[in-house]
Amino acid sequence: MTRDDGPISSASRLRHGRWLLALVPLVLVGGAFFWWQGSEGAEAPEGAPEPASAPVPGAREVSRAPAERSSAAMAAEPAAPSLLSPEAREREARRELWQKRLERAKRSLESYVAATRYPPESRPSREHPDQLELAEPERTRPLSPKAAEDGTSDVQLRLKQDKVFVVGDEAVLFTVACEDSRRAPRPCEVVSAQAHEADHLADAGGVPGVPVTFVDSGQGGDAVAGDGILTGRFQPSKQGFAMFSGTLRVTLRVRSGSLEDSAFFDVLYTPAPPATFTGRVREVLEGGSLDLYLPVQVRKAGRYVVSGRLDDEGGVPFAVVSFNEELQEGAQEVKLNVFGKVVRDDKPTFPLILRDVEGFLLKERGDPDRELMVTLRGPVHTTRVYSLDQFSDAEWRSPERDLYTRELEKDVMEAQKQLDAALSDTPEP
Repeated sequence: MTRDDGPISSASRLRHGRWLLALVPLVLVGGAFFWWQGSEGAEAPEGAPEPASAPVPGAREVSRAPAERSSAAMAAEPAAPSLLSPEAREREARRELWQKRLERAKRSLESYVAATRYPPESRPSREHPDQLELAEPERTRPLSPKAAEDGTSDVQLRLKQDKVFVVGDEAVLFTVACEDSRRAPRPCEVVSAQAHEADHLADAGGVPGVPVTFVDSGQGGDAVAGDGILTGRFQPSKQGFAMFSGTLRVTLRVRSGSLEDSAFFDVLYTPAPPATFTGRVREVLEGGSLDLYLPVQVRKAGRYVVSGRLDDEGGVPFAVVSFNEELQEGAQEVKLNVFGKVVRDDKPTFPLILRDVEGFLLKERGDPDRELMVTLRGPVHTTRVYSLDQFSDAEWRSPERDLYTRELEKDVMEAQKQLDAALSDTPEP
């Protein structure tokens, strides 16, 4: 049996090995077939009907199909950047560079032309939402920042003043209130308050500080007695600062329950105005625009900046107008221009109402940088009624605008020229 086992086992293994070798082509052909079917299925559009019957490809066809499809795909797709020659990559980079520069140059030109179609001294109100009202700052802050950070208190301090710029014998009203995060009133007390020169001024402290009283009695400028809002009235000319010019600060200590902290208000004070608005406004329709002339008596010659607000008949803000020119001493006029194209574009309902006109003499050096005129608060002048076709639709022109526009147009033309050259730069055969 030992001798028989050897030959019998060897023959069996040989026959078994031949049987396995015979299966190899079938396995390869079957695997290739299923791979080919999977590839074809992936390329077929979604929802496409399957054929009723498909012939089984031979082994030679199966092995050749992937190679043919790969060659066709490579021929159809553009060459990857890594396959381009150095010269071709350089040409492509140059084209992309000048395309981007052209787009940027066009945007710069369009933005500049759009931003300067009106003159600087006559602009729509929508461009200056922060200038529609006179400055009456109001702000809130935690009475005790540390307690707010710790979460042990939510008492807020609300501070407001009815003006920032004070001239001559004008007075300013300050209000202080304490409230929680839901704006419900909390007990509030101004422990102390003192007006003095702002700390940042050179030689500050030359004028001694004076006390400022805050009350909730319905008197001294306080609107309603016992409403929890404390009001302080400060009149620099009558409270020790008649000869002072510059920034004054009112520092106060506020208490609510067990919490207490400091706060402050600032005002810019001019003891005597350098010029004064006088008389009635004169209006003239000329050159397709409306000019409003405000008479002024100038005490100090120099560069004056004057601004006003214009509302339409219904009180809707329409435009912000300004003046920025030199004025000589004596009787002068300040011209506020209502530019024609602003009227044509925004179509306000006439008559227009000029209100809240303020101005100052600009100083070349020193602190403060201005001397204030007395502000004309509220309505100052109501214009006549005009029709839109009485105003010009032409854009604003000036030598500076024309110069900058030409330079920006040159940038566009240069970028276009360079792009055209890059696009026409084809490789030699």
